[in-house]
Amino acid sequence: MVIKVRVTPKARREHFEKVSDSEFKAAVKEPAERNQANSRVQQLVAEHFNLPVTSVRFLTGVRGKVKTFDVIR
Repeated sequence: MVIKVRVTPKARREHFEKVSDSEFKAAVKEPAERNQANSRVQQLVAEHFNLPVTSVRFLTGVRGKVKTFDVIR
C-alpha cells in the first residue's frame, strides 16, 4: 500500500491523523536535521498500522514536506 504523509517538523505537540485512505498528516517534535524527523514519521506510520519499522519504506520526499511511503503488510 502506498500512502502520502504531510509532515510538520519542530511541532509543539506530536500527532498523526488520517485525512483519507491514503493520505495522512503528521506533526513531530524532531527537527528536520540529520534525518531525525524522517525517522520519527516512519515510526509513527509503523505504529499506526501495527507493523515493524522495517515494513515501512520511503519512496519519495526524503527532503520535502510531503513524503510517500510503501507500507508492506
